[in-house]
Amino acid sequence: MTTLADDLHGWIDASRSRISALPLAPQVEHIGHVVEIGDGVAMVSGLPGTRLDELLIFESGLHGLAVDLGEDRIGCVLLGDTGKIAAGSIVHGTGEVARVPVGEALLGRVIDALGAPLDGGPPFAAEVLATVERPAPAIVDRALVTRPLATGILVVDAMIPLGRGQRQLIIGDRETGKTAIAVDAIINQRSTGVICVYAAVGQRASSVAQVIEAVRRYGAPEHCLFVVGEANAAPGLQWLTPYAACAMAEHFMRGGRDVLLVIDDLTKHAAVYRQVSLLLRRPPGREAFPGDIFYIHSRLLERSAKLAPEHGGGSLTALPIAETQAGNMSAYIPTNLISITDGQIYLDPRLFYEDQKPAIDVGKSVSRVGGKAQSPILKAASESLRLDYAQFLELEVFTRFGTMVDERTRKVIEHGRRIRAVLAQHQCAPLALGEQVALLLALTEGLLDSVPLDRVEAFRSKLGSWLVEHCLEVLAIDDQMAALPAGLHARLKDTLEVLASSFAEGPGPGT
Repeated sequence: MTTLADDLHGWIDASRSRISALPLAPQVEHIGHVVEIGDGVAMVSGLPGTRLDELLIFESGLHGLAVDLGEDRIGCVLLGDTGKIAAGSIVHGTGEVARVPVGEALLGRVIDALGAPLDGGPPFAAEVLATVERPAPAIVDRALVTRPLATGILVVDAMIPLGRGQRQLIIGDRETGKTAIAVDAIINQRSTGVICVYAAVGQRASSVAQVIEAVRRYGAPEHCLFVVGEANAAPGLQWLTPYAACAMAEHFMRGGRDVLLVIDDLTKHAAVYRQVSLLLRRPPGREAFPGDIFYIHSRLLERSAKLAPEHGGGSLTALPIAETQAGNMSAYIPTNLISITDGQIYLDPRLFYEDQKPAIDVGKSVSRVGGKAQSPILKAASESLRLDYAQFLELEVFTRFGTMVDERTRKVIEHGRRIRAVLAQHQCAPLALGEQVALLLALTEGLLDSVPLDRVEAFRSKLGSWLVEHCLEVLAIDDQMAALPAGLHARLKDTLEVLASSFAEGPGPGT
């Protein structure tokens, strides 16, 4: 018969066995506390081993990034609402940098910079995490930019072409259609297989909703990802948004996919970074705003590239957007971005107010890379377009003063006005390559010179359905074709002559 003492001795022996079997290892936990709390930032002490850009966790569960390392304090950017943090709150160091979920599960979703869903959908089961910031691909890991990225906007594809792997700045005053250019480029990828990532930095919720609705209505949202840091989001989240979006885009690029990244916009991103720098009381200089704003944006945009075949052959094309004040392209932020990127698309407010949309100034816009990757057939069709258009713009100035012009000059001006009318394009209506070639052929052959100016828009609207009925083969051409076959070229010209003559004589067929 066992006694209570025997039971007690047995329990003690079993406990000792279990304790001795436990794997014991020393653990080091870095713990600090909040000294000061501000608008989106916090000053932390007690974490001497913290590294730059290390991820910190507050006792409320909020995350922060250590961006300013002082002798006895750490400046931390908070990645969320500061309402639950007070002075004296416990802070834990993680020893890790910020990471975001990446992969196919993100496509079609609206998320924030940390990967949290904003569209009401379920959270992600993060199978793969990628660091928010990583070095740009080395020169030896890159390949030449050889394939075009069609935007469906005739003035861009014909005169300011983009290549896959290029960085092209979209710049202009407020409310001149900068976002519309980027959205049309996204919509035009609906049948190309290009993954599109849209990063909204400091934008109003209504503006972001309009972009998402346009892509869902006209594009292929299942191939798109929206990373949103709205104007009312924490400054840290807004600052992190473009880097997180770039990390998500890079995952697809390194998997051999072609990706288009739109950052809307970097002017607001610079303003957010300035706000954070002021709140952290960082003295102006090389390590703080404005001295380091070049590095802030260059280390982001340099990550776009066309990878060599041995590294997957994927590409990341960046379309950053920047805002100017009264058309001042020589301001500090625009100058930085122009020097970082491979060209710019400049939108002139004067053209916008004259209802020339898209309001792209072809004189101040340039593509330093895309011309070498432009579709050969489109390049041949638009060979003289820029020169003819520039000549027209110069001659048109004289007609505004009632200057007498000869017949030759009058024809040049009338032809130029039709070029301008053809280059005008409605939003969310990108053109297929075949339609662009047909329009350029009609211009270069002078087929539209006999069409009244007020009927050119109707001609453009009718062209797509007319080609489907009478010259379907031209809509099937691809961006690798060097030139139209002689028979197809002649048949397309005859088809365009019939359509143009119908509009020259009357309102046109089916109008």
